[in-house]
Amino acid sequence: MAVHTKHPVAAPPSAPIREKTGHILLRGWCIFVITAAIAGTSWLMAFGTVGAGVVAFGSGIVSIVLWLVLRPEVQWRRLPWFAVLYVVWAVASLLWTAYPSATTLTLLLLLTTTVQAMFVGSVLTWRELVRAIASALKWILALSLLLELWVSLFWHGPMLPGFVRPDPSTRYDPIVYWVRDNLFDGGRLQGLFGNANPLAYAALLGMIVFAIRFASRAPRRSLLVAWFALAAFLFVRAGSATAWLAAVAVVVVLTTALLMRTTRRAGERTRYYVAYAVVGIGGLTALWLLRERIFSVLGRSSDLTGREGIWEVVAQKAAERPVIGWGFSTPWVPSDPFFDGWITDHGETVMQAHNMWLDVYFQLGIIGLVLVALTFLAYVWRSWFFAVDRPRWDLVADRPYSAVTLLPTLVAAILLVQGLAESGPLLGWGWFFVIMLAFKIKQAPLVGRGPSEQRLVGEQGELARMAR
Repeated sequence: MAVHTKHPVAAPPSAPIREKTGHILLRGWCIFVITAAIAGTSWLMAFGTVGAGVVAFGSGIVSIVLWLVLRPEVQWRRLPWFAVLYVVWAVASLLWTAYPSATTLTLLLLLTTTVQAMFVGSVLTWRELVRAIASALKWILALSLLLELWVSLFWHGPMLPGFVRPDPSTRYDPIVYWVRDNLFDGGRLQGLFGNANPLAYAALLGMIVFAIRFASRAPRRSLLVAWFALAAFLFVRAGSATAWLAAVAVVVVLTTALLMRTTRRAGERTRYYVAYAVVGIGGLTALWLLRERIFSVLGRSSDLTGREGIWEVVAQKAAERPVIGWGFSTPWVPSDPFFDGWITDHGETVMQAHNMWLDVYFQLGIIGLVLVALTFLAYVWRSWFFAVDRPRWDLVADRPYSAVTLLPTLVAAILLVQGLAESGPLLGWGWFFVIMLAFKIKQAPLVGRGPSEQRLVGEQGELARMAR
C-alpha cells in the first residue's frame, strides 16, 4: 500500500524573486539618460540652449552622484583606453585652442557624455541595456510621430523651434523649421529633431533593437512588431540618403555575422571574409562610379547636398595646423566669433564638417585623428568577435549564440557610414553608444557571465537563458 511521505524531495514552493524598487528606479533613470542622448537637438528645439544645457549637465551630475553612491563593480584596468586618450587630448587642446570658450563648453559636453555612457554600462546587464535602449527609442519614435501628427491636425502649418508660429510676413528657409507639416503631403519628416537625418538614424537603430528583442524572445513580441513597423515608417518618411546607405551596410554586416556563426571548423571563416571584402570593396567602387545616378534616385546631389564644398574649406583650414589642430569643439559653436559666418548653408552657420574624420583632423590634428581611428578600430574589432564567437568559458563548446551580441557590431556599421557624411559619431548618441558599448564589452565579454552580469532582470526566461 502506497504511503504519501510528509518529507518531499523537492523544495517547497516560493514566490519568484523580483527586482528591488531601487533597481527599477535606476533602470528608469538609465532609460532617461539614453533617451536624452538619442534626442540630441530635440532639447534645443523644444527648450533652447539653456534648457538643453540644464538637461545635459544636470543629468550628468545626477549620474555621477548615483555612481558614487552605488559603486558598481568596475574593472578599471579594462577601460576603452583609446577613447580615454582621445578625451585627454581634447582636454589638452585648451592649451592652444583658437576658440577657448567654445572648447570649454563642448569639452563639458564631451566629458558628460563619456561619463554618462560608462555609468549606464556599469549598472545594467547586457539584456537590461538592450531593454533600456528599446524603451528609449520607443519614447523618441512615438513622440516624433505624435509631434508631426499634432502639427498637421492642430497647428496647421510649419513650426519654428520653441513652439513658435512663423510670421506670415516673413519668408523663412525650410532649414530653420522644427516641424515642416509634411505628415500628410508626402514630404520628409523631421520628428523631434528638427532634421530628417537624425530621425532616420534613430529609426534605423530602432529597427535593429526591436528585431534583437524579438529574436531574444522578449515579452509582448506582437508589440515589438508594431514598434518595428513604426520605426520602418519613420525611416522611409525621413528620406535620408546616408541612412539608406547605412541600412545597406547593416544588412551586409548582419548577413556576414550570421554566416560566420554557421562555421564549425577552423579556417571556414576565411571564404566568408574574402566574400565580405569583395562585396565591400565592390560596393564602395560602385557607389563612387555611380554616385550621380544613385543619389539622384535618393533625391540628393552627387556632392551630398553641398558637403564637398564644406570639406574643401575645412581641409584648407586644417592644413594650417596639421599636427595639433585648431582646438576641440564638437559641435562647432555658431555664436563663437571663429565659427560665426565662417561656413554657411542656406544662410545658417554650419556646426560641423559633415565628415567625422575631417572634423577631428581640423580640431585635433593628426594626433587626434590617430586616436579616434584607434578608438573605432578597437571598438569594431571587439564588437565583431563579440558577435561571431560562440560564448564559451569552460569545456562546453556548443552553447547557443545570443541575439544581444549583434547590437554593438550593427551600431558600428551605422556609425562608420554616418561618419562619412556627418560628424554625428563624435557627439550625441553616436559617441555615447561607442563609449557605452565598448566599455560594456570590455567589462562583460560574455552575456550573463562575470560580476557585472550576475544580477536578476525582471524579464521572462532570463534565468533559464543565463543558466545555459
